[in-house]
Amino acid sequence: QVQLVESGGGSVQPGGSLRLSCAASGDSGFTLEHYAIAWFRQVPGMEREKVSCTSGSGASTFYQASVKGRFTMSLDTAKNTVYLLMNNLKPEDTAVYFCVLDPDYTTWCPTIIDWDYWGRGTQVTVSS
Repeated sequence: QVQLVESGGGSVQPGGSLRLSCAASGDSGFTLEHYAIAWFRQVPGMEREKVSCTSGSGASTFYQASVKGRFTMSLDTAKNTVYLLMNNLKPEDTAVYFCVLDPDYTTWCPTIIDWDYWGRGTQVTVSS
């Protein structure tokens, strides 16, 4: 069973930065290298949207157009931890951010529709 725990959310002013972390764990032998990994976000009343994704096997990282150049996703496979560094935050980035995994790490991650494992999310609020 995969478990995902996000942390690092909070309230910042526009232009500020936050770094989200996601600690991933599972059964014996669990490694991020065998998963597709993504960050999603959701605003109340809206559908969840994919912010960024990559493969633990080392494929290139995809970013949604609205965050490209401001957000950076990275992995520490030794620690089974995923990060999302968010710079130059804007009020429209306000949302609950979710760390997500799927065992289909060979499919190009932007095309994955059904992601299997979700964390509980961490709130990010950008406001002056």
